[in-house]
Amino acid sequence: MTAKAPSRRPGDGPGVDTICIEIGSTITKATAFSDIGTSGADSPRILGQGDALTSVDEGDVTLGVERAMGKLSETCPVERDKVRILAASSAAGGLRMSVIGLTRDMTLRAAREASLGAGAVVVHTSAGAMTESDLEELFESRPKLVLLSGGVDFGDRDIVVSNARLLSKAGIPAPVIYAGNVSAKREVSRIFDEAGVEYFTCDNVYPRIDELNVKPVRKLIQEVFARHIISAPGMDRVGKMVSGDIMPTPGAVLAAAELLYETMGDLVVVDVGGATTDIHSVTEGQPKHNRLMAAPEPLAKRTVEGDLGVFINADIIVRESGGAVDEGEVKPMPTDESERERSIILARWAVDLAMWRHAGEIKTAFGASGRSELVEGRDLTAVKYLIGTGGALTRLGAGRDILENLRRDPGGKKLLPPRDARVSIDHQYIMASAGLLAAVNPDAAKAILLESLSVDNDTESIGA
Repeated sequence: MTAKAPSRRPGDGPGVDTICIEIGSTITKATAFSDIGTSGADSPRILGQGDALTSVDEGDVTLGVERAMGKLSETCPVERDKVRILAASSAAGGLRMSVIGLTRDMTLRAAREASLGAGAVVVHTSAGAMTESDLEELFESRPKLVLLSGGVDFGDRDIVVSNARLLSKAGIPAPVIYAGNVSAKREVSRIFDEAGVEYFTCDNVYPRIDELNVKPVRKLIQEVFARHIISAPGMDRVGKMVSGDIMPTPGAVLAAAELLYETMGDLVVVDVGGATTDIHSVTEGQPKHNRLMAAPEPLAKRTVEGDLGVFINADIIVRESGGAVDEGEVKPMPTDESERERSIILARWAVDLAMWRHAGEIKTAFGASGRSELVEGRDLTAVKYLIGTGGALTRLGAGRDILENLRRDPGGKKLLPPRDARVSIDHQYIMASAGLLAAVNPDAAKAILLESLSVDNDTESIGA
């Protein structure tokens, strides 16, 4: 599963100046790049890649990092003290978050969108005034970060203030981000200050009716993750190796998707991993569907299906398939044809199930004025590109076929990508790395990513 570049000797050409490390739930990768620099994009290249099993179970993630770096050194020489090292991680369950809002269809939904877009795994949600039962469920979910929102700016403030008091009295075991009604910010801050709760504040995630403001809280979530939520054993040592913050891997992938949108237009990125299947879409949808939207959707959206991993959660996919997938052993890296075929079948089911969950649908409503139609959820019908990344879609040889043959809705109500959407595979498996590189040099990140996708700068596909 290692993508290798031709071997090099010192002096053969450009040397490594940046290494991106991705610590996943199953696989850890190290990818070397040249000519990243800090601006422009003269001739950025991928020079080599090494991978290894993630070593959380061994008590130290750096063991897997060192093995991946060792494999990388087989393809190109690396002088660690002379290169920039960037890192992303989804090991140890990723960023577990609790999200609390005022109403389920408005502020809670907006806060959840922001959390998922930042790369979090939302393990608990609550809407309205919290009860003791809600509090028990929050503690049982063991979040690493709590997002408290509620109320449009200068609207209802009583419930969000009450929730802040309840959380502070309970001794909330995680930092809190407040992204709610601006008129309640001072009182919420005072409550947390007096209780000694670690907290952060940012702009309201839902400042006005039908307006989402997800970028400020998404950025803050990633910053808090980097500073406070690195819990996988040995991750502190990785933190000392890298330049800048360690980023949640899904957040890096979404950043890469947003970068591609500037060139390619409306797109969906499908990332199939060992523990989850993530769908990232960047699209405004069709104007005819926008007029029927029941609630606003962000331009960039991510959903994470924590039950659809093709290794750790393979048994759940078997169950969800209703017997269409046989039970059997699954390995993180298939070693023979039968193991490969089984992994492909699991990946196909994971993609279909995740895409159907991500896509919205047209629903029929009946009211005083008679029958009408409305759109609930994500409209993917304007998507031009389907992009496959993750080991299951880039290394098993069937990613293109899986994405070209998505399960369709015979009733035509699901707002799935159109049949003529072009499929591109992240051949070099660098989508998350590109998201990391985008913070350093977006032009270089885009050039490398388009090359990996076999897409040129005028968005015409030039290869399989």
